[in-house]
Parts: sequence; C-alpha cells; structure tokens
Amino acid sequence: MNVATSVGLSTGDPTQDAAIQRVYVNEADAAPIVVEVTRGGMVESVHRAIVAICDAKGAIVHGWGEVERPIYARSAIKPLQTIPVIESGAADAFALGDDEITLCCASHRGEDIHVDRVVPWLGRLGLGPDDLECGPQLPSNEAAAHALLRAGKAPSRAHNNCSGKHSGMLTTAVHLGERVAGYTRADHPVQTRLITFMEAFAEVDLSATARGVDGCGIPVFGAPLRAIAHGMAKLADPSGLSEKRAAACRRIVKACAGNPRLISGTGTFNSLVLAETGMRCLLKGGAEGVYTAALPYLGLGICLKIDDGAGRGSAAAMLAVLRHLGVLDEAAADRIDTAVVREVRNWAGALVGEIRATSTLAF
Repeated sequence: MNVATSVGLSTGDPTQDAAIQRVYVNEADAAPIVVEVTRGGMVESVHRAIVAICDAKGAIVHGWGEVERPIYARSAIKPLQTIPVIESGAADAFALGDDEITLCCASHRGEDIHVDRVVPWLGRLGLGPDDLECGPQLPSNEAAAHALLRAGKAPSRAHNNCSGKHSGMLTTAVHLGERVAGYTRADHPVQTRLITFMEAFAEVDLSATARGVDGCGIPVFGAPLRAIAHGMAKLADPSGLSEKRAAACRRIVKACAGNPRLISGTGTFNSLVLAETGMRCLLKGGAEGVYTAALPYLGLGICLKIDDGAGRGSAAAMLAVLRHLGVLDEAAADRIDTAVVREVRNWAGALVGEIRATSTLAF
C-alpha cells in the first residue's frame, strides 16, 4: 500500500485550500526512482517519477507510479491547446503556416528564428508584442541573449518562451471578435474554451481541480497524469475523432515534424528528438519536469512527471522510454544522450559523472 502525507497549503481562499495539496511520497511504488546522477564512482542524486503510456481509448499500456495523481502539465500540453486555434477557423483566417502552428506549440529559446516570426504574425492581427501578456524574458539561448545585450536592447515580450502560444490565443480571440486585453484571465473566453476543450478531449472532469498561474501568466489546472497521456494518444491517433478535429491533430503533428528547431531551439533535447523522429513522435516538454509525447505510428501517448521538477531527470527518463518503444534507434538515442542528456561536466569541461535512466523504465 502506498503511504503518503498530505499537507494543505493556505492561500486565504477556502476553495483553493480544499483543492491544493502537497504530497510527500514515501514508497517506491508511488513514484519509483527512474534516473540516477553519478559523480565519480557514486550515485550522488536520484529522481523519482510517475509515467503513463496510453492508447487512444484511454487504456494504460505501461505505467509507473501513481498515474492517477493530478499534475500541472504546464507547457507540455501546448500541442493540445493548439487544436482550438485550428478548429475555430482562426488559423486559416489569418493564414498561419506550419511554422506558426509549431510556434503555438513551442517553448522556444528566444532566437531570431522564433522572434522574427512572432512579431509579423502579431502584425497581421493588428497587434504588437506589447499586446502579449506573457511578460518580457531574456532569451534562454545563450548566444541570442548575448547578441541582444551587445546591441543594447532589452528583451521584449516576443522573446518570452511562450510568445507563440500567446500569439495563437490572440489569433483565436481576434478571429472570434473577443476582447484582446485580459485574454490570460481565467474568465476570458479563450481560457474557458480551453478548459472545456481539455475536459472533452482528455475525457476528464476539471470542475473541482486545483488551479494556478503558469510562468507566462495563463491559468493552469491539475489533471491526472493518465488523462494527459490519453489526450496525447488521441492527438497521435485521431481516428475516433470528428474529421474536423482529426484534421487539426494531423496538421499539428505535420507542422512540428517539419520545424523541429522552432519548437524549442538550437541544440535542445526537444528539438533534437523531433529532428530524429519526424512524424513518428511529437515530443513536448514543460516546466517542473514534465514531458509529453504523441506517437502517431504506434497510436500512443505519453506523460511523464519528475517528482522534484528537474529537467535533467525528465529528459533522461523520456529518452529511455522512447528508446524502449523503438521510437529512436540506438544510434540516434546515443547521439542525443551524449549531446544533451548524459554528461555531467565541471566548469573546466572535464567529464565528472553521468545522468542515466535506471532499469525501472525497461519493458
């Protein structure tokens, strides 16, 4: 039996207090150790996770830990949140290309290839970067950040890693004649529409779920990890959906497959996997150690959450799952592992340890 201690967090709002819990996992079967970090000859740190792999009917094909535990999926569900942008007719009304559809799904690094697409896109809406409510952010791509600072420029809201998603939301609002200001508020039609869509698509009741605010300012909601994996499986295999919704799913997968660098950035784990897999895998990361994937050729969806929120753990765990599923061949998996996942180096560049998935994830 799993043993956990739940401690309520007071927000001053009784409704929120009833919904929010902090869970401390005490047993390995609730969240098994899936990643080890070594230094020299010793395991220095470990990462626990819950993982679900589902088919389009919601059946769990493989699962590790408490897969019904609610999580905030954060940016890992951006591909699902892009479906209403297309389904509403907004994408066609403003002639969004595959690059802009990919940016709707992206958590980008603020490189020129990202910003130089977001700004003219907003211009077609009759808007500008100041209409984005995500806040300015220094590019997380080091070269892009240095270039901006050398030019004596401040980062704009278009540099924010979520500016593509926000531009998609604004595209829908403008197309449907909704007010632009306040589109990130929980009661704005853009956000209420997304909640309604997610409930239907992932087949989950979100009426009493925990709510919060993401780093970019939009509302986030708690949802069972299994339900998120189910939603990603339907994106991968939309054969049971209406033709309009299925077409939107196929368009998103195709767009992201053709623009791997746009979904994240140069030399990043997410973009490297997309470049290797093409239409076989739409991978998407989110903050606090979350990853999702839609696997069209297998008809499966994945959701993974690292308990301590470490991105190094989520990348290593997701790489292991994709390897075991055969989504990546061994040569491709080794290239990505060596490039951005496995190696622990000190500031002098010496290799001092490694980040490795445990045998727990084998199947």
